[in-house]
Amino acid sequence: MKMKRMIALALSLMMLLALCACGGGTGGTEESAEPTTEASAEPSAAANTDGERKVLRVGMECAYAPYNWAQSDDSNGAVPIVDSQDYAYGYDVMMAKLICEKLNWDLEIYKLDWDSLPIAVQSGKIDCAIAGQSITSERMATVDFTEPYYYASIVGLTKADGQYAAAKGVADLTGAKVTSQINTVWYDVCLPQIKDANIQPAMESAPAMLVALDSGKVDLVVTDMPTAKAACIAYPNMTVLDFTGSDDDFQVSEEEINIGISVQKGNTELTDAMNSVLSTMTEADFNAMMDEAIAAQPLSN
Repeated sequence: MKMKRMIALALSLMMLLALCACGGGTGGTEESAEPTTEASAEPSAAANTDGERKVLRVGMECAYAPYNWAQSDDSNGAVPIVDSQDYAYGYDVMMAKLICEKLNWDLEIYKLDWDSLPIAVQSGKIDCAIAGQSITSERMATVDFTEPYYYASIVGLTKADGQYAAAKGVADLTGAKVTSQINTVWYDVCLPQIKDANIQPAMESAPAMLVALDSGKVDLVVTDMPTAKAACIAYPNMTVLDFTGSDDDFQVSEEEINIGISVQKGNTELTDAMNSVLSTMTEADFNAMMDEAIAAQPLSN
């Protein structure tokens, strides 16, 4: 009998220990569940899509001072060029930064050839081109434009000691050897207005156009006032031929001197958003910003 009691007591102790062990296991589960609950209260950045900022992908040549250029550092607030070690700056970058700041967007700059900009906009490779483009009917057949973000008068540019330096109008340029940048109003519309002009092949870029003039391959080029002002800083031997207000100026329509931001056809949401910023600015604002860009260009110092 005594042995049976001892066995029963031993069994009771074993059951009690088992119950205690189960209780401890339950406590451990609760403790381990607590960090899991805390972690789930803070979702990862990848899952937090509601707060993501829009990224504006902007294309430009990064070789068209003072509108845009490439430089080796981020001085003056230059922006990194995607897939490049260089940075972009200039009037177009300043405008892109202002738009993104006002709309709380992030900015990416893509360096593209002049001729490829419309194609990149059409295909959606970039969201827009901010690249000193005139708002012409021809361009508007393939892309949409914002309202103007600059108004650029058209001028001639020649050597200060050259044959045409004293020209007072287009008639005084008769017979000149000329060129300008490809697919621009300057080349397609203005050069043919010069009587008996010896029109040379169009240049691929604004810098190439200026090199052609500086090297003596041409007598003059036609461009816009900001480009001409910047050129005169980089090339002190050049002078601007400004016929504005005279009876013998280059004949261009208003659309051909209005500079706009090109966007994909039908993207009214983006166009309207950028216009909401541009509409708050005046021509004086644009000119002040352009003067700042001209002063900041790498060759101005």
